[in-house]
Amino acid sequence: MTLRVAVTGASGRMGQAVALAVAADTNAELVSLIARPGSDLVGQPINSVCASVTSDRAVRDSLDLENIDVVIDFTLPESTLVNAEACARAGVPVVIGTTGFSESQQALLNDCLAPVARCQAANFSTGVNLTYQLLAMAARVMGDQSDIEIHEAHHKHKLDAPSGTALSMGEAVATAMGKELNDLARFDRSSSREARELGSIGFSVTRAGDIVGEHTVLFAGKGERIELTHKAESRAAFASGALRAAHYITGRPAGAYTMVDVLGLS
Repeated sequence: MTLRVAVTGASGRMGQAVALAVAADTNAELVSLIARPGSDLVGQPINSVCASVTSDRAVRDSLDLENIDVVIDFTLPESTLVNAEACARAGVPVVIGTTGFSESQQALLNDCLAPVARCQAANFSTGVNLTYQLLAMAARVMGDQSDIEIHEAHHKHKLDAPSGTALSMGEAVATAMGKELNDLARFDRSSSREARELGSIGFSVTRAGDIVGEHTVLFAGKGERIELTHKAESRAAFASGALRAAHYITGRPAGAYTMVDVLGLS
């Protein structure tokens, strides 16, 4: 059966990458493409974004979920919440790649999407999700004896910092050590002239140029160190993972699924 997909975020880099991935999938159809209200893309034919799409449908500025099997959302937290409400009302599963939610926004999102199947991830690439597993392994063995630093770099237009992926990497490390990330994370040392706290996890950020996404986690022990690095060369890696998640959750019972489920890593 062909998966009928609506993609939001057509004005952004990831939304366009997902749209191209759907258009290239012989088992999926890009039925609807949504751009932010006021975008120059609204009203334009979908093939102005995805040349491989032969449909004469136009880019819309809001979700119409008729004849849609699944929504893939890469927008901003406020837009995702609006889209999530529409999906919950219509009973349509949703894949969410939006990052930067506050705690209250995330709680609202979780409550809103309780009636449907959903997969939310800070990063949908297969390599990053494998890296989470490697980080947990390293943290269990070396975490208590290491100074841990997480550095991430992205293009200059990315708004949230640290990235959702960097925070998820920190969560993977802290959880493997039996700790809470909120108790270990250090985001700003500029106001403190003190020696490093044992067990803390430092975060640092670069925003420059057109960097797609780079993440490095350093475990520095006595006389040795391990660095685990993932570098994304294009957004296609994220887009294909999001589409894989869309195929996975469609037809499944309501609930929160993760990329661990999608990739069979549990």
